[in-house]
Amino acid sequence: MCNSLECAAYFKRERAYQRCFLELRKKWKSYGKVAGRIMLKNASEEERRAIGGIVGKTFWEEDIRFSFSEFEQGLQKTRFAPVDMKEVLDCYFGETLATNQEQRKEEEEKKRDFLDRLEVLFVRQFGQDSMALRWMKAVADTRKYGYQLLLREYGKNESQAEALAQHTGKAFRSLELQAEEGLERPLAVFAAEISGNPHYFDRGTTAGQLLIHAVCWWKERELPENAHMWREILLEAGIVPDNVSSMVHAYGLRLQVRGEYHPAYDVFCRLKEPYVLTLENLKGITGAGVAGTRAYVVENEMVFSYLVEHVADNEITILCTSGQLRTAALKLISVMIESGVRIYYSGDMDPEGLDIADRLFQKFGEAVQIWRMCPMDYEKSISGENIEAVRLSKLEHIQHPLLQETAKYMKEKKLASYQENLLDDLLGDILPG
Repeated sequence: MCNSLECAAYFKRERAYQRCFLELRKKWKSYGKVAGRIMLKNASEEERRAIGGIVGKTFWEEDIRFSFSEFEQGLQKTRFAPVDMKEVLDCYFGETLATNQEQRKEEEEKKRDFLDRLEVLFVRQFGQDSMALRWMKAVADTRKYGYQLLLREYGKNESQAEALAQHTGKAFRSLELQAEEGLERPLAVFAAEISGNPHYFDRGTTAGQLLIHAVCWWKERELPENAHMWREILLEAGIVPDNVSSMVHAYGLRLQVRGEYHPAYDVFCRLKEPYVLTLENLKGITGAGVAGTRAYVVENEMVFSYLVEHVADNEITILCTSGQLRTAALKLISVMIESGVRIYYSGDMDPEGLDIADRLFQKFGEAVQIWRMCPMDYEKSISGENIEAVRLSKLEHIQHPLLQETAKYMKEKKLASYQENLLDDLLGDILPG
């Protein structure tokens, strides 16, 4: 080491060897030994003379080439011999050199340790069977679902990356709980509850990107390619990006504000035109008026359009939830039930459709009647679309007696059934006479 230290000190004093030693370090990091060829472009006369003195050559050209082994062998003939090339490089650069492969292995081990620590933290904070922990395990095992993003932040600041992961885990836990109740929350409110910052999960922020990665893992969705797809994924997870994205379509429905009917919706009813209600529109709504005492609610937009088009001059109230129940739909249905309206709900008969209907029943009880979703209707409207086992497992949680019968039949058939195949029956039910 003494010779190596003295040798390194000499070369550090001689600027003519600076570029040479930088290239020697690159070769050592690549091969982990004395190997490879070195080229210095546009070498100065001083560099050519200094390096030539070590390797025993005279360089005339400005671009000079020599092998690492030639340099090492020449060094062993100097007054510093015997020297260890690795020790010389370590002393010259003031660090213990590791090969690129060794560095990559060390970095991978550090990343793995970081993810392992997060898993232990998630077990303690969210539980062994939590969705948050399952996501973190998927991140570590598959190197997807936010892995690159999380590790990029880890490379910048480990403590901030840990806080980012914790907030995402906390968000998952919150979504898990609200999904059990079939609720939704505005994005800003949700973000403030999780982090204290209402803009924490906004689109484009690091936290917002990681949350979307996590939700896409949960919902088995591809990452969104645009703002519209981003909103759709958040809505599917129960997060309302804004008060306009949560909406419900209505026909023949009058709405009250402090006991007075709102003139705008009266005009739609008089003109017999459908309209869209957002969560923003529902602020301040205190009551609802329908034709008679009942309202028909369908899941599918096409079915809604067909029914509206064919009810002619009849006084009928129809709503459309457009799939998963949004906050706007739930709030409107709640107001209608409080106003004495009886709800008749009909949806697609696949695991997701039965789940939506069942959640309505669980939330509102007998105030919501399940409409055209019995085993006979299922058989009549059955399609050729297979239902995979993972989706069929959702049927285990159905509580409504009639839907349980349909679910049992669906498990046997393993096929989906759709409202579009029941259009005449649905129309016949709502038309008088």
